Amino acid sequence: MLQVRVSAPSALADGAEEILRDGTSLVSLSRDRDASLDPAGDVLVAVLERDSVNDVVQRLIELGISQEGCILIQDPGTWVSRRALKIEQRSPDADNVVWPEVVEQAYEQLRISPMFLAFMVMATMLAAIAVITNSPILVVGAMVLGPEFMAVIALGLALVRRHPSLLRQASKTLIVGFAVSILATMVFVEIARWTGLVSLDDLKAPRPDVAFIYSPNWWSLIVAVIAATAGVLAITSSRSTGIIGVFISVTTIPASGNFAVAAVFGLWHEALGSAAQLGINIAGMALAGWAALELREVMSRRVSRALAQRAQRRRSRRR
Repeated sequence: MLQVRVSAPSALADGAEEILRDGTSLVSLSRDRDASLDPAGDVLVAVLERDSVNDVVQRLIELGISQEGCILIQDPGTWVSRRALKIEQRSPDADNVVWPEVVEQAYEQLRISPMFLAFMVMATMLAAIAVITNSPILVVGAMVLGPEFMAVIALGLALVRRHPSLLRQASKTLIVGFAVSILATMVFVEIARWTGLVSLDDLKAPRPDVAFIYSPNWWSLIVAVIAATAGVLAITSSRSTGIIGVFISVTTIPASGNFAVAAVFGLWHEALGSAAQLGINIAGMALAGWAALELREVMSRRVSRALAQRAQRRRSRRR
């Protein structure tokens, strides 16, 4: 179940109410007249099964609510309602993707903010320390800390939802994020070399636990595809329990960290291997994300058609 809260100007409030009432998965609807001060108008709150939210929000946008007012989609959390239970049980897809929610989440996480860059730099530095000390535990920590996953998935999302601005922003975020974090990590590694914390001999010593980072193979691509698919399913449904597992499955941040270390010490075979690993992971995730999102789009359209047919039958019975 999701709650759709609409702040509608007076001229559009009746139309908004009609759209919300027409939702085939409507659980409840309330309207507070003159409750909205800016824009001046009414506040309507509807509880809907998530399968119908896309169509309802799209109709509200076409009405002009997004230009003149505000549409807020919220998870109400725990609910107790026999009517809601019946509606949920006959839902065509109780985990239907809510596209406005996913697109808004993507835009929010794509901003090149100081916090985003800080996490990118810290994750890449942690990965650099991991490859220097041959520590797989630190590799996992760097994977979890890295904030780049949503930016990679946003490349496919932009293509599926036809958002050129999202594609540009995702590409810019990835380029700037990795460029800044790699350069900062190279400075960090250079300082470590000057102070004697690490030497070329340390890197030439066997490091079997982290060698996979600069040794890409077909398994690198397969893991990236599976991880991206799982990540898309998590962020486009109400089930997000597996997202941490996705973060620790891809080798983007560890590869950029190893690239920085190898570049400082002139180990170009490792640097090239790390760059290839990074490219394979990003390309694999982007393509798999696009394919998974395209499938979700097809399923979403099927749900919309099923709901439209149900609404048509209900109107016919009323006549």
